[in-house]
Amino acid sequence: MAPTSSSFSSSHTNGEHGYAEIDWDSLGFGLTPTDYMYMLKCSKNEEFTNGKLIPYGNIELSPAAAVLNYGQGIFEGLKATRRKDGKMVLFRPNENALRMIKGAERMCMPSPTVEHFIDAAKQTARANKRWIPPPGKGSLYLRPLLIGTGPILGLAPAPEYTFLIYASPVRAYFKEGGTALNLVVENEFDRASRGGVGGVKSITNYAPVLNAMTRAKKKGFSDVIYLDSITGKYIEEVSTCNIFMVKDKIISTPPTKGTILPGVTRKSIIEIAREYYGFKVEERQIEIEELMKADEAFCTGTAVAVVPIGSITYQDTRVEYQTTDNNDSVCKKLCSTYAAIQNGEIEDKKGWIVEIN
Repeated sequence: MAPTSSSFSSSHTNGEHGYAEIDWDSLGFGLTPTDYMYMLKCSKNEEFTNGKLIPYGNIELSPAAAVLNYGQGIFEGLKATRRKDGKMVLFRPNENALRMIKGAERMCMPSPTVEHFIDAAKQTARANKRWIPPPGKGSLYLRPLLIGTGPILGLAPAPEYTFLIYASPVRAYFKEGGTALNLVVENEFDRASRGGVGGVKSITNYAPVLNAMTRAKKKGFSDVIYLDSITGKYIEEVSTCNIFMVKDKIISTPPTKGTILPGVTRKSIIEIAREYYGFKVEERQIEIEELMKADEAFCTGTAVAVVPIGSITYQDTRVEYQTTDNNDSVCKKLCSTYAAIQNGEIEDKKGWIVEIN
């Protein structure tokens, strides 16, 4: 049972209509601590059982915890959205649950079932409902974590695991908001290698990209595009999202064959492009030179949603894509339909929407 609002201990008071009293118009993609988080634990070779909601706060870890010493951990990201019709919804949480199960297998961890994952996400969103922004003002980002918290000195799976979900209200991920991104191709560092964990949402995938990403942002770029680690010819993904290109009305995106994260938004956009618009969508290797000659390019991800790419810089060459006032843009069409399904403006015929209230 979710806690009642009378037990809130947050420094933010309730504002109009029961919302947390913050400036929703100034919301970015940063951490705003909410009231509750969900937590449960299990020992090795056991199953996760019922967890509970607890006040948001620090957690205690052994210095020998597997997640601290060996990086045994994965995470997910999904959003709770408040619609104009008053409903609060999640978008395809079953896909996040299935991806966590797959990632847990790769990282030698037990994981919650799909049903348990979705129930925990719904409980977390309901307990923090005053933090779900008003319609059109953002969303409540949910961050499920599955980590090896048991102490272990020798390299081996942890003896205990913790599954938790915390939440934060967010808006646009990139400082550009929904405007076009300026990306640079990374030539020195790889994001993932064949046989590694590039295809799962392991915590070990993210710190290694900080060097290239920070360097790119200092030069004025939004983020970087990574190339494959074998030939250095084929595009893979951006630090935080998948990438698509459009050429002659054909949409192409790199295949998820172990080095690229199978994004939930990526999968949804492919289905929308094929089923709503009849576009041909190819999942194939794309050489960087081919991307530089595309008509359009865009990125997808839970945090970024669907955002156009305005320019790409590769070595000494910069190409720009027409994105302003382009109503015929494939990206714009797909983004509008994706948002309309989430907002209830287009009927959800595929069971993507899960109500939490």
